[in-house]
Amino acid sequence: MTIDVILGAQWGDEGKGKLVDIQSREAQLCCRAAGGSNAGPVDGVSYSFHLLPSGLMNPQCMNFIGSGVVFHIPTFFSELKELEEKGLTAVHDRILVSDRVNVLLDMHMAVDGLEEQELGDAAIGTTRRGIGPCYQTSRARTGIKLTDIFYPELFEEKVKRLAAGYQKRFGELFKYDIKAELASFEDYRKTMRKYVVDGVSFMTSAQQKDMKIVVEGANALMLDVDYGSYPFVTSSSTTLAGIIGGLTLNPKNISETVGVVKAYTTRVGWGAFKTEDTEECDWYQTSGDWARMDLVVVKYSNSINYYTSLNLTKLDVLDTFETIKIAIAYKVDGQELDSYPADLKILEQVEVVYHEMPGWQTPTTNAKTYDDLPKKARDYVEYIETFVGVKIKYIGTGPDREAMIQRA
Repeated sequence: MTIDVILGAQWGDEGKGKLVDIQSREAQLCCRAAGGSNAGPVDGVSYSFHLLPSGLMNPQCMNFIGSGVVFHIPTFFSELKELEEKGLTAVHDRILVSDRVNVLLDMHMAVDGLEEQELGDAAIGTTRRGIGPCYQTSRARTGIKLTDIFYPELFEEKVKRLAAGYQKRFGELFKYDIKAELASFEDYRKTMRKYVVDGVSFMTSAQQKDMKIVVEGANALMLDVDYGSYPFVTSSSTTLAGIIGGLTLNPKNISETVGVVKAYTTRVGWGAFKTEDTEECDWYQTSGDWARMDLVVVKYSNSINYYTSLNLTKLDVLDTFETIKIAIAYKVDGQELDSYPADLKILEQVEVVYHEMPGWQTPTTNAKTYDDLPKKARDYVEYIETFVGVKIKYIGTGPDREAMIQRA
């Protein structure tokens, strides 16, 4: 049995889906463990996977949504329909959902937008898909488990209780059609039943059957609710620990933990980002003479997830740059910080120490082997490996599904 776990190592948008797609071609099971309808599409193809696991692209692969996910039923069915229309086969027969997921309602989406309005200038920058409010109700023990929807009176009671609480909080601003939502579940009660399994029993059996399992992490380490750039984070655990808990994995069975690192640093959403191009008021530099990579963040990420290898993605984006500026330390008052700080006041004072490397200014798109890369590109790869202390095993060199170098 092998269990390969693929995790975002920065702030999201690293391009995890491509490696998941490649690994899932030989997998019997592909899983999501946490998060909601917020995963990105697979690079280079027209299939979008926001809630569903990317393993649905492999017609031989079963897929599973684990207990740590917040689950929006309309999105589940709309994504399945879209994949079916685009030619993927038997998608309805290759997806199962844990009976322990928390159900994300349209009500949560309405509340998400109101909470962002409440915060004003301090808004988190959420996707407004209801993920945060759903996790809030879960942790407050007022949430709705998938098993609850099959008991109409219990389900209605819980929905009405939640709606009454939000009505008191937001008053006339709370725009929500409770009758429409309750009515929609009359159908979902019938159509969902075939997909629901005992999540603990299912994953125990999968691990005992010597399956090849691929686990697709949602978001990324720097968006983790405990270890990310709080409060500008998601509401779930995006760490390896969150994966283990969300799927009841035996940690002894994990074969590989891959940290996916974009070749230049960006972040999803709002929040502190010390290597952004503040002079240009841009989130990151994508054209011009230089690009930036924050290895302080990647090293911090590794100290939490203990990656066995890295996947460096989108290397080809850097093909035209003259210089790459690499953040290698954060200093405050001349003293180097030991790690990425939790204190945002300290982060505001940080002076970033950069190491500069020359760009290669040669196309790397669709390079097939490591030796096909220009020497300066290889030097960049090896500098990252040495600094972080983890081998870069996979290198993405373009948007195509096959544009991935695998090193021995």
